[in-house]
Amino acid sequence: MFIKYVFPITFALFTGEAWTAHIFWDLWPVAHVWLGWALLTQPWYTRWLAVGMSVIEIVIILTLFSLFLAEPDWTLWRTNWFVNKVFVLSAFALILATVVVRPELFRTRSS
Repeated sequence: MFIKYVFPITFALFTGEAWTAHIFWDLWPVAHVWLGWALLTQPWYTRWLAVGMSVIEIVIILTLFSLFLAEPDWTLWRTNWFVNKVFVLSAFALILATVVVRPELFRTRSS
C-alpha cells in the first residue's frame, strides 16, 4: 500500500502535481483482496486460488524483471515499481511454498 499508493500520492501533493500523477492503476489490488479474504475465510477453492494466483503473479513478475533488467531505468518511479514487485514476488513465493509444504493449512471448512 505504501509503495504503490501512499508514497506516490504524498510525493505528488508535495510537488504540486495531481494526486494521481504517479499511480499505476490496475486491478491487481482487487485480486489481492480476494485472495486475502479467501485465506482468512477458507472457502472450498482457497488452495487452488492461492496456487493459481501465485503462479500467475510469479510468471508475470519474472517476465517483467527480465524485460526491465535487460535495459534498466533506475529513475525514482521505476525503482519504486521494482521494489514493489520484489515485495509482491516474495509474498507470492511464500504463499506458494506454504501451499506445497503445509497443505493442511488450506483445509476448507467443508473438508
